[in-house]
Amino acid sequence: MSWDPYAALGVSKNATDKEIKSAYRKLAKELHPDVRPNDKAAETRFKRVSAAFGLLSDPDKRALYDRGAIDADGNEKAPQFRGGFGGGHQGYSGRPGSGPEGFGGFGGGQRAGPDVFEDLFGGMFGQGGRARGGGFGSGFGQGQQGPVKGADVRYKLEIDFLEAVNGTSKRVGMADGRSLNVNIPAGVETEQTLRLKSQGEPGPGGMNPGDALVEIIVKSHPDYERSGRNIRTDLRISLVEAVEGGRIKVPTPSGEVSLNIAAGSNSGNVLRLKGKGVQVKGNPGDLLVRLMVTLPDKPDSELQSFLKNWRGRDKTVRD
Repeated sequence: MSWDPYAALGVSKNATDKEIKSAYRKLAKELHPDVRPNDKAAETRFKRVSAAFGLLSDPDKRALYDRGAIDADGNEKAPQFRGGFGGGHQGYSGRPGSGPEGFGGFGGGQRAGPDVFEDLFGGMFGQGGRARGGGFGSGFGQGQQGPVKGADVRYKLEIDFLEAVNGTSKRVGMADGRSLNVNIPAGVETEQTLRLKSQGEPGPGGMNPGDALVEIIVKSHPDYERSGRNIRTDLRISLVEAVEGGRIKVPTPSGEVSLNIAAGSNSGNVLRLKGKGVQVKGNPGDLLVRLMVTLPDKPDSELQSFLKNWRGRDKTVRD
């Protein structure tokens, strides 16, 4: 007996896309194996909820299911004929795509729906593209689209700022107990998603499995701020260094380097360290260093005496 994807998500058959997404997010958060480890019942329900969302979040698959053309697992249902072959439906000629509604609808070259999680959180999977062979797109009429694949499974992975800048490798625990090494390229940003092909739920009837979608969350850094491929940072320098100039050590995401400070530097001056930003392969960004002239923490009587008698003290610098 087929299961009901609407019941699995706890929504009505008239539920909107927004209600379906909301129900899925709530249940996935409650049932995720990372939240409820070693809970087989929760794991089984998590898989069923993911499969339900995979079907109902795709407008084309949902329409086919609502018409009775496919079951909850995405399998095609046999057409229902009235009156047998002798007095059958007049519109059915025996050719694919020529039958009544619920069967002939496959011949219309319908566009394949979006990937299971394509639009779940407002375009965060833009780079992942659409899964191939994962819908009923052209069905019997075209014969180009593969059978329905298994549901995609979504994970979140938090990484450090410098790991996102330089690239890294992480081990991710899957819902079925397996662990996979995930290579994270330099330049990945928060809410981007890495797609692990065929690491999702098994396909119905032994068909192709879905994918694992790993959403990246990049933690902030106390000293660096990212701007595209470039990174910005503030560098505190002393009054002497600002006036006289010199070379000072500067920490960068890839290690410490020497930076030449010109004599007469001001707060707000920005120096560029070429290639020391986000390490995108073949086209790394730069590190933009903003100088911040810093006075001593405690008043310096000698400095105050000098400034009091300095002839240029009343001069105002304008751009």
